[in-house]
Amino acid sequence: MILRQANKADVNATAKILGDWCEETPYIPPLHTREEDQGFMQKVIETQDVLVAEITGDIQGFIARDQTEIGQFYLAPEARGQGIGTALMAEMMDRSDQLWLWCFQANTGARRFYEGQGFAVDHMTDGAGNEENLPDIRYVWRKAS
Repeated sequence: MILRQANKADVNATAKILGDWCEETPYIPPLHTREEDQGFMQKVIETQDVLVAEITGDIQGFIARDQTEIGQFYLAPEARGQGIGTALMAEMMDRSDQLWLWCFQANTGARRFYEGQGFAVDHMTDGAGNEENLPDIRYVWRKAS
């Protein structure tokens, strides 16, 4: 596995992983087209610190950080449970003294992952502040001193 900075050639692969996750997750309402996902990922790659995990030339996942916020973190279904997410998160943790992110309360697998990585619940909401209108959690991680 290679972790590397994303570039414009990675837009389609990262947009596919994002769109596939949205489609396969039953509680996520359909809000965006695949074309919108591509435009969104183009902007993210151009403006944020984005790492991709690549295995034999195929992108298996990505993580995007805007200063201390992890705004995007997705793995292809076949990449889950393989240590790829742990490697991506560890690299971002090495780059910062603190990180924070939002997670849907219904995403129990992601919640277990974040808590296992040392993230703590900062607060929970009813979802009124996100476009999906789903209850969510703000997680925070701080590097040990």
